[in-house]
Amino acid sequence: MTLKSLSLKVGAAGFALAGALVIANGAAARHEDPPSAARGKYLVTAMGCNDCHTPWSVGPDGPAPDMTRMLSGHPQGEVMLVPQLHPGQWASAPTNTAFLGPWGTSYTANLTPDETGLGSWTEDMFLQAIRTGRHMGQARPILPPMPWPMIRNLTDDDLRSIFAYLRTIPPIQNRVPQPLAPAIEEGS
Repeated sequence: MTLKSLSLKVGAAGFALAGALVIANGAAARHEDPPSAARGKYLVTAMGCNDCHTPWSVGPDGPAPDMTRMLSGHPQGEVMLVPQLHPGQWASAPTNTAFLGPWGTSYTANLTPDETGLGSWTEDMFLQAIRTGRHMGQARPILPPMPWPMIRNLTDDDLRSIFAYLRTIPPIQNRVPQPLAPAIEEGS
């Protein structure tokens, strides 16, 4: 190997390393961007939050989230019929906003900025709720099927962006029922 070819290889390797560092620094800078509602909207959409937090209705193309009630949670006054479940089974309401299983009955929260939703929440309460799996960051457990154990792996910036986005959506007054403990079977 000649000195010239070695010099070219070292130069090319140095150039590639410098390029990788620039890309890594750019990624780190993006990670530290301030929270943005646009990023929050992207995350809420990509993670499918409307699948459970927006009541479903049946239209001409079949069941779908009713976006006139976007992220408003389980409809106030809507009763979930309790089917007979076998051990290990669970069921959901036709609105896809209430769930029955071994944990009891859980209702999806109103995520809109109305006082019946997240209107009185602070950003810190939201982050603590997702990080700890506790309602309002300190109260009762957040019940299945809410995937908070996965969502808590998002960065603080991503969670702040989600909260920022949720502050921009239309507020919908909808007082979601409190969860119910599992029913105790007779003879148990």
